[in-house]
Amino acid sequence: MDICLPLLVDGVIALTLLECAALLAFHRLTGAGVGPADFLVNVVAGLCLMLALRCVVRDQHMMWTAMCLLAAGLAHAADIWRRWRRGRTDWRRARTS
Repeated sequence: MDICLPLLVDGVIALTLLECAALLAFHRLTGAGVGPADFLVNVVAGLCLMLALRCVVRDQHMMWTAMCLLAAGLAHAADIWRRWRRGRTDWRRARTS
């Protein structure tokens, strides 16, 4: 069985977008589940990595791959920064209680 790698990457991207939409819809309808602030930046980082892979397997110009990797790195840094600040705030609250 011969799997076309570009189509496989596109399929994984599509499934990731569907999962993200389902999580957003579930949270919006029920108020339960994972909130958007807790996963969206992480999803963006992962999608950017998948887009970089897509650029490579589709033999796109290297600039597009670099831009996708840069965007993934920036999204990852934003996620870490947000979690770090939240963790520091949680630590201060626990210490004063």
